[in-house]
Amino acid sequence: METSMWGRRSAAVVAAAAVVVLAGCRGAAGAASVPEWADATAAPLVTADPGAPLDDLGPPLKVAVGGAAVGGAAVVGLGESVHGAADELTLKHRALRVLVEQLGFRSVAWEDDWTTGRRIDEYVTGGVGDADELVATMSPQWQSREVADVLRWLRDFNAGRTDKVRFVGVEYYLTGQGAYDAIDAYVAAAAPDRLAELREQVRILRPASANIFEHIQAFMALPDKEPYARHARELHDLVSGLLHATGDDGYALAEHTARQIVSFYEHFRLPESESHAFRDARAAENLEWWRARTGHKIAYWAASPHTASASTLRISSPDGEIHFRSVGSHLRERLGARYLSIGFTFDHGSVGGGGQTVALPAATEGWFEHPFGLVGHERFVLDLRAAAPQVVREWLDAPITTRGPNGPGSTTDGGTAAQWFDVIVHTQQVAPAG
Repeated sequence: METSMWGRRSAAVVAAAAVVVLAGCRGAAGAASVPEWADATAAPLVTADPGAPLDDLGPPLKVAVGGAAVGGAAVVGLGESVHGAADELTLKHRALRVLVEQLGFRSVAWEDDWTTGRRIDEYVTGGVGDADELVATMSPQWQSREVADVLRWLRDFNAGRTDKVRFVGVEYYLTGQGAYDAIDAYVAAAAPDRLAELREQVRILRPASANIFEHIQAFMALPDKEPYARHARELHDLVSGLLHATGDDGYALAEHTARQIVSFYEHFRLPESESHAFRDARAAENLEWWRARTGHKIAYWAASPHTASASTLRISSPDGEIHFRSVGSHLRERLGARYLSIGFTFDHGSVGGGGQTVALPAATEGWFEHPFGLVGHERFVLDLRAAAPQVVREWLDAPITTRGPNGPGSTTDGGTAAQWFDVIVHTQQVAPAG
C-alpha cells in the first residue's frame, strides 16, 4: 500500500524537484512556494539508522540548538507526530545522540510514569535490569524494539563515565505500588516513629494489585473520590514535613514521589475536559523540578502534542475532542528561547501498536506537513526560523492543522506552526515500530 501511495505522488515529487533549479537560482528566501523553500533550505539526511555516523544530522542540529554557547537551549523537545512509527523513533534516537554526544545534554525526560523512570534510570546508569523487560513496563505506546534500543544505547554510553546521562519519567498517570514501597522504605529508615501513621494512609491509597489499569477503573467508578484525594494530600504533607538535612537526596525523592500520588488522585477525579491540561501542567513542573535538581540540559521525549509550544491545543478524532495547554507551552513561558521544540513528521506509511498495524495515507492537503511530501529529499531537517519569503512566513503564521496522534480521522490544531515548532525532522515514509 505504501508503494502505491508513493507512486501516486511521484509526479508531484518530480515536479517539486524540478523547481529546485529555480529555487537555487533565487536563493531560499526568494523561493516561490513552501516546498521550494523547504527543498532549498533543508539539510538532507542520509539515513534513519540510529547507529549511523551523525555527519548529516549533527551540524544543522548543533546550529539550531545553539551549541555550547551561553543562551543555548536548556531543554529540547523531541516530539513524534504519532506513536508507533519506527522511522520517527529512530530519527529521534539519532537526534538524542547529537544532544548527548555532541552538546552535553545529560538527562532524558520521558513521557512516562515517575516510578517507571526510576527503574529505567537505575538500568541506564549501570544498575540491574533488562531493556526489553523494562520497556514492557512502560506505557503501551513505548513498548517497541526501537525504544529498547534507546535504553540500551544510554546504558552503553554511560558505561565507565562519571557524567552519566540520567533518565526521568515526568508523568504520574500510572503511579502504582512501587511509589508507595519507595516512600515506606524512606520513612522506615528516616523517621520510623512516623511509619505507622504513614502506613495507615498508604493502606487506603495503595493499589491492590500490580495492574494499575484495574485500579484506575475501580477508582473511576467510585461516586465520591474526594476522600482519596484528601488522603493523598495528607500522605504528601506527612512526607514533606519530615525533618531532614539540607540536600538530603532520599528526602527529595520521597517527597517528589508523594507528590505524584497526589497528582494521580487529583487527575482521575477531574472531569475529562480538565484532566489533560492538569496533566501537562504537572509534567512541565516535574521536568523543571528535575532540571533545578540536576542542573542538566534535558532532552524531552514525548508526542508532539506535548512537546509543541501550543497554549490552546485541540486533538480531534471520531471519538470526540480534547483541549489542553501543552508541556512545551509551559516550558516556553518559563525558558523563552532556551526551550527548543523539534517536531518529527512524516508523509505516509504504517504504524504499529498493540499487535496491530495501521496504514496512514499521505498527508492531507491543508495539513502542516503536506508541503514536506512535495520536497525532493527522502528525509531532512529544516529550521523553521530560517530566512523565508512572504509566502512561507504566511504559511508558518497561519492556523495549523496537522496529523493527529489517534490514528486515521484524527487531527491536531490550535495555534500556528511558527509557535509550535522551531525545527522539523521529516521523513517521507514510515514503517511500523517493532
